Amino acid sequence: MMPQTPTARVCSHCDGFPVVHITTGTRTPDGQRDTLAAACPVCKGAGTRATPAFLVRAGK
Repeated sequence: MMPQTPTARVCSHCDGFPVVHITTGTRTPDGQRDTLAAACPVCKGAGTRATPAFLVRAGK
């Protein structure tokens, strides 16, 4: 049997969508929309969170 390794969990605050782009309502000189990037403050833009230590189970 293969050992189970803890996998990274999806961030509960951003549901795995860590960075979004928000339009400012203005356009650039070439006609494209001007946007701002906003990263999830909890996972810092990674989209995953480490498994808490109390959930990691020690082997025999």
